[in-house]
Amino acid sequence: MATFEPGHLHIERHALNKDDYSYNLSIDYEVSHDPEEGMLFKMHGSVEGKELNEEFFLPKDQAFDFARHATRIAQTYGLPKEASIGSMHKEYDAMFEDVRAQLDVKSGDPVKPEHLE
Repeated sequence: MATFEPGHLHIERHALNKDDYSYNLSIDYEVSHDPEEGMLFKMHGSVEGKELNEEFFLPKDQAFDFARHATRIAQTYGLPKEASIGSMHKEYDAMFEDVRAQLDVKSGDPVKPEHLE
């Protein structure tokens, strides 16, 4: 299950059996004070019953890659390595477009080489 509204994504998954996994996560995000800088993401909730409360910042040219960063954080709290929080495509796509719109990022905009290291 997932819900999206601009600035907020909530995703939830319940284990179907003892070998499955569960999570209940919210990601709140906002443009930093200077939109040229990037976006601050606040992730909170639980993975496998373990409380999670983390923040991460992504520069403007990397903010669209939020799902990879959020998935890595969730994995440190017990999300299986083969799982991804980007699997809720409709809501993920809506958040992706909202992040791009808020930062005024367009396809083809350059990526800073120092952010690729």
